[in-house]
Amino acid sequence: MKIDLVLGPRPDEPGPPISGRSAYPAAVAERLGADAAEIIARYPQARSALLPLLHLVQSEDGYLTGAGITFCAEQLGLTEAEVTAVATFYSMYRRTPTGDYLVGVCTNTLCAIMGGDAILDTLETELGIHAGGTTADGRITLEHIECNAACDYAPVIMVNWEFFDNQTPASARQLVDDIRTGEQPQATRGSRVCSFRDTARTLAGLSGGAGSGGGTPGDATLAGLRVARELDMTAPPSRESEGQ
Repeated sequence: MKIDLVLGPRPDEPGPPISGRSAYPAAVAERLGADAAEIIARYPQARSALLPLLHLVQSEDGYLTGAGITFCAEQLGLTEAEVTAVATFYSMYRRTPTGDYLVGVCTNTLCAIMGGDAILDTLETELGIHAGGTTADGRITLEHIECNAACDYAPVIMVNWEFFDNQTPASARQLVDDIRTGEQPQATRGSRVCSFRDTARTLAGLSGGAGSGGGTPGDATLAGLRVARELDMTAPPSRESEGQ
């Protein structure tokens, strides 16, 4: 059986540069400054707040802009180069405008075998965009993801980083159709999915539009643990415990 994998960019390939507006209006900067002060106060060292601050500025623009990088640097006493180095390392920080819902399709090995490639093809056709693009109404950005880290529920889709398990081309098409008509999708193992900007604000540690609860592990995730308990299996002792 031949499997064609749709691979993402190589890890050493640079992504798009950070662009967008270079400065916030005074009123926006003041509002974000109040939020930033609340976040920074949680950490013994201010620079430890960089990751949530990047989510904060991403919630403002829907992606990281030059204004956001400058804002974080000024709040934490860092250089813009230091902030940019962190911002461009993590894939959750977007460098291009992102729609209300970021729909990520996994086509790594197991998801590909289970139909991930067909799902991505279906959504590209349904939405009229290629992976990396955003629909004209700004509602959905489609993303090809190398791995969603949920192989036990392959093939999976993530919407604003919430899991939608055991997908098919038909269920994926229905999911994006519901989003485009204004419905707030219900994650398989979590809450209803709020907008991308509200999700970013929640990840910053501030109140957002996310629903309650984060879901619990499902049967597939716990299968190995269940079998281990039935067979009275235990992990071998670590070297540290043997030396005690």
